[in-house]
Amino acid sequence: MTEVTEVPYAAGTPLLGSMSDLLGDPLAAYLRARRDHGDVVRFRAGPPGLRREIYGVFSAEGIQQVLATEAANFRKDNAIYEELRQALGNGLLTSQDEDYRRQRRLIQPLFTRRRVESYATAVTSEAAALAARWRETPGGADGALELVEEMRGYALRVVGRVLFGSDVEQTIEVVRDSLPMLNERARARALSPVKLPRDWPTPANRRAARAQAGLYALCDAIISKRMDGREREEREEREQAPGPGHAPGPVPEDGAGPEDGAAEDLLTLLIRAHNAEDGSLTRAELREQVLVFFLAGHDTTATALTFALHLLARHPAEQRRVHEELDRALPDGRTPTAADLEALPRLTMVLKEAMRLFPPSPAVSRLAVAETVIGGRRIPAGAAVLVSQWVAHRHPAYWEDPERFDPERFTPQAEAGRPRYAYFPFGGGPRACIGQHFSTLHSVLSLATLLRAYEVEDATDGGDIPLGAGITLLAKGPVRVRVRSRT
Repeated sequence: MTEVTEVPYAAGTPLLGSMSDLLGDPLAAYLRARRDHGDVVRFRAGPPGLRREIYGVFSAEGIQQVLATEAANFRKDNAIYEELRQALGNGLLTSQDEDYRRQRRLIQPLFTRRRVESYATAVTSEAAALAARWRETPGGADGALELVEEMRGYALRVVGRVLFGSDVEQTIEVVRDSLPMLNERARARALSPVKLPRDWPTPANRRAARAQAGLYALCDAIISKRMDGREREEREEREQAPGPGHAPGPVPEDGAGPEDGAAEDLLTLLIRAHNAEDGSLTRAELREQVLVFFLAGHDTTATALTFALHLLARHPAEQRRVHEELDRALPDGRTPTAADLEALPRLTMVLKEAMRLFPPSPAVSRLAVAETVIGGRRIPAGAAVLVSQWVAHRHPAYWEDPERFDPERFTPQAEAGRPRYAYFPFGGGPRACIGQHFSTLHSVLSLATLLRAYEVEDATDGGDIPLGAGITLLAKGPVRVRVRSRT
């Protein structure tokens, strides 16, 4: 029988525990804790009397327990998700229990493979527009592009097109200014031992309230305009229908469009889901889903694209392999399609390795609802539990020389030889990211379109990129490249 022991504490100060490390450089704190204390570690955050404890779980086997095999014992319900719920509402990211299951059941048909592939044209048309802009205005005074802002703006345009299907410049401006601030505000409040009421007129509360109000007003206006127009269309259809009972049908389970599988924007499909089950999604819930799609849909892809291009710029031999693959798969420089993904295994391996080294979500948190033993260490009911992609993706038990960039780690043979949760950029289990197939399609087609046209050269000082961790991975400094046309 395995001996059950108490969980050791990570190093910290008597007054604040590990709070300074968790607020200042959480990624380094997680790695240090695993190195010094093993795969299950406790962090103390805050002064005595107001202190919170967080249990870090870092092995693939332990992560699988938390996210998958014993997921019922670990709810997605703790301080960080409560803060996100207050900021963004009770959408798919933050909802629980039957509310979550109902929302997921309604939204899942929007992310079938066939439906996701119908969004490919929005991706490649925006990527082609970005490539053309780079040709006309190739960077700043020294010709260098700053990838973080470039990719964030680009990813927002794609997500906006997929969501709303039309010009989205005003939407992008509001979202780009507001979402990162609400994201960071949620993380800071979740870790703070003392939380001032949100309605106190502090500068931080006022900024958060303005950002939230702007996002809500924007989404509500778009949804109301679209729903009012759809209601008018339905009235006209009923008036012209040959008999009673004419009503819009549900979103088809196979992901096809209503008649011919043509692409429709996500808001149209969400509204149809709203109508299909007698109003199962309220207008407020529609807004909350739109906000979740904006947050998750653009942040994940922007981070993946930024660091994939950064790594290729620093590894020219690997970039040559990718260019050779693109030249074979896309003769005469044609635009890539969803059907081309299978012909781009090297590019897909590069993307996966970029997401291993720079996971868009560096950690996932849960609340233990029952006492559990993980790796021979006891985690009590009520404990805040954190599993970390950042640590698992660098765990020496699964990755040789883990800091080295090596796409060969993702050959089919290499992937088959690793535990399932040694690599989990999209989470896992019943709460796995619903949009992971869209994110992969978005990323690979974007890279294919840009790299078909350009070579990228490193324009940083050659050192490590300073990073931070909010809900998503954050580059604290510029990630700069120069682009050179291949034609």
